[in-house]
Amino acid sequence: MNALIPPELSAFLGTIGLAFIIGLELHAYRRRDAGNLQPEALGFGTTRTITLLAALGFSLWIIAPVVPFCIGLGGLNLLLLMDYRKRLKGGDSSLLPTVIGVIAYSLGPVVLVAPIVLLAALVILILLSLGEQAEIRRLSDAFPAEEGVTFAKFFILAGLIYPLLPDASIPYLAGITYTKVWMAVLVISGISYLGYLAHRYVFPRAGTLLTGVLGGLYSSTAATVVLARAARSEPGATSFAPAAVVIATAMMYARLLVIIMLLGHANAALALPLPFGSLLLASLAVAGLLAWHAKGTATAAHAAVSANPLDLPVAFLFALLFLVFAAATNFVTQRYGAAGLHVLSFAVGFSDIDPFIFSLLDGKFQVGEQAVVSAVLIASASNNLLKTGYAMGLSRSRQMLPAAIWLTTTAAISLGWALT
Repeated sequence: MNALIPPELSAFLGTIGLAFIIGLELHAYRRRDAGNLQPEALGFGTTRTITLLAALGFSLWIIAPVVPFCIGLGGLNLLLLMDYRKRLKGGDSSLLPTVIGVIAYSLGPVVLVAPIVLLAALVILILLSLGEQAEIRRLSDAFPAEEGVTFAKFFILAGLIYPLLPDASIPYLAGITYTKVWMAVLVISGISYLGYLAHRYVFPRAGTLLTGVLGGLYSSTAATVVLARAARSEPGATSFAPAAVVIATAMMYARLLVIIMLLGHANAALALPLPFGSLLLASLAVAGLLAWHAKGTATAAHAAVSANPLDLPVAFLFALLFLVFAAATNFVTQRYGAAGLHVLSFAVGFSDIDPFIFSLLDGKFQVGEQAVVSAVLIASASNNLLKTGYAMGLSRSRQMLPAAIWLTTTAAISLGWALT
């Protein structure tokens, strides 16, 4: 096909085709916005206009990429300004047709110069902006101002702090670099934040079971606390709470496996799927049995969404805990070897296990790989014991007893697996 059609002609036809599709969508958008007005009353933004603008921009770029194209762009901007002033007097203040006119004129150079991925992304963005007008406005109305600040915080974490960190080992912590610490912060914060967004916006009225799934993606401990409190405040409406607590723990195993693989810890990624995968599947089966048992007595209930896990103080605390646990692990393994590491991992499990696990996997300590994997299992076991205490202590309900028994069982299995 490329041999039959010259590259310039192929690019021209592609430009015309894309501009024609954009023009169709823009015309439909203007008609929706203008109600029952006749086409001639819509002003700038017809399919023909957009297509001819794209053809003009392509032709001028082919003639000379700078001077003729820029002169044409200047003339177009002047005409678009006059059109916008006219529409503004008529009560139409939308800049979207004006912006799309400039993009249509520049479409030819994009087709000729830019990667195909950028071209596809640009066209998709334009079509979605025009076709999903109502949904975008609804989202804008519902979008809280604080979420924009949250996005800015993530950009600070990923785009500002991370590039400034040196890829050098931290003193006295062999194998752990500044960038490794912050990469762990970014990966865990990102996964946690996606789970939070899904819970808050995609499934804002998630049932109790879905609360266990989504809550477990960013913190199974926090999800257990939320579910246990809900079981206490609404005992007749949270029959699914025990099943949801078990599901949240199952999500912990899945989340840890995914994060370990994303961070490139090959040895742990090969050693942990069998125990963690077995506990994940068994937990899902137990949750299914508990949900089936509760099905006849359940009424509608929606557990609250936990607080936003992506925050600068939380990120800095995670990084600090990462370093503290790495230093403690280095000290313990030098003095007491694998036995000391097992005791430390059991104690750490009663706090936040994520920074401990990833500091353990990133470092080069004086113990073997099997001792490191065993410490991960032990930490997850004691963390399940912590959740058992939360489930029973905060709910103060016997209906949470099956979930507590299963969490204790998983802790015993993990300890037995680690110590054999």
